[in-house]
Amino acid sequence: MNEWNLGEKKKQGLKKGIERAVLVGLVTQNQTMEQVEEYLDELDFLAETAGAKTIKRFIQKLGQPNRRTFVGSGKLAEIAEYVENNNIDLVIFDDDLSGKQTNILEEELKRKILDRSTLILDIFAGRAQTAQAKTQVELAQMQYLLPRLRGLWTHLERQRGGIGMRGPGEKEIETDRRIVRDKITLLKKKLEKIDLQNATRRKNRGQLVRVALVGYTNVGKSTLMTILSKAEVFAENKLFATLDTTVRKVVFGQMPFLLSDTVGFIRKLPTHLIESFKSTLDEVRESDLLVHVVDIAHPNYEDHIHVVTQTLKDLNAESIPTLLVFNKMDLYRKRYFDDMLDDATKVEIEEELKSSMTKHYGKDTVFVSAINKENMSTLREKLRVMVNDMYSVRYPHQTKFW
Repeated sequence: MNEWNLGEKKKQGLKKGIERAVLVGLVTQNQTMEQVEEYLDELDFLAETAGAKTIKRFIQKLGQPNRRTFVGSGKLAEIAEYVENNNIDLVIFDDDLSGKQTNILEEELKRKILDRSTLILDIFAGRAQTAQAKTQVELAQMQYLLPRLRGLWTHLERQRGGIGMRGPGEKEIETDRRIVRDKITLLKKKLEKIDLQNATRRKNRGQLVRVALVGYTNVGKSTLMTILSKAEVFAENKLFATLDTTVRKVVFGQMPFLLSDTVGFIRKLPTHLIESFKSTLDEVRESDLLVHVVDIAHPNYEDHIHVVTQTLKDLNAESIPTLLVFNKMDLYRKRYFDDMLDDATKVEIEEELKSSMTKHYGKDTVFVSAINKENMSTLREKLRVMVNDMYSVRYPHQTKFW
């Protein structure tokens, strides 16, 4: 298979067997120790999703990443000794590496080197099912690869003295760049064609109100989708279980609307990946109502809300009416309620939580447990009222029969 055919049918990411990994993060002037720990928790989950097992974490305090090796020489020696003595297969860095850094690290550590973007792309490549998702992933891979091609041929570029050495090096890398640029152009044209087909499909859905589920990855959107639409939708306790937008027609009483499930957001999502998947997120931009699902049991749910809100701004979708759904209340109680608390105290704590959340984020909030179908009737009623209000505005002088 040609080395440029990334994302082909047989590509399964890291899932050829469980690989042993170590994670590396930096505490810099822009990242505190608490933030780095949290980012590495997420990186650990990403590694697990890709099929790797994290054995150890390395964290270093550094003013800024080392241009050559990302970490300092002492920390690099420590990592090298550990991976050699503990049968480690790969080293995963929490921030993007340049082609030069990757080459140097591979040479020093004698192990496969990944950064966060590469890992996410690997997961996306393994999860992509439709032609659109596969094309989007391949485009993101090519855009990621292009600025890193320099590192592949620096050994030729540096050989300035030999006859016929420097020229071929430059020709080789220019050939590679042209191949990748041509592939990117081809993939963009392919995506434009798919986008046009999808736009026509959305147009043909008529004038039904559109509701989109959005949120951080792994907050329970697909489970919620299954319950609300009464149709099986793939859900799994892993990051990016859903890459393709799933749309179902839902009817509450006699009032129908379209409900879509979208790809989850995440911190430090590679820019080229966001660009590639913007066509998938057209479903979000063209929605009449957003259901923002939040994992209330996660210790950093506020940060997750911020990431989703910022991503919606980037998509020019921040003005769309939004219903905030706090999911996983069952897990919240399990994690934060002491066994010694009596029922009355638990109820009081929950009421205070709901009151403060509603006050902070607005009146359109619902607290549910999708896995236990808890409070789903309240969610359905909220959705019914909001969708009904939208139909009333859309058809003010007539009753709409479907």
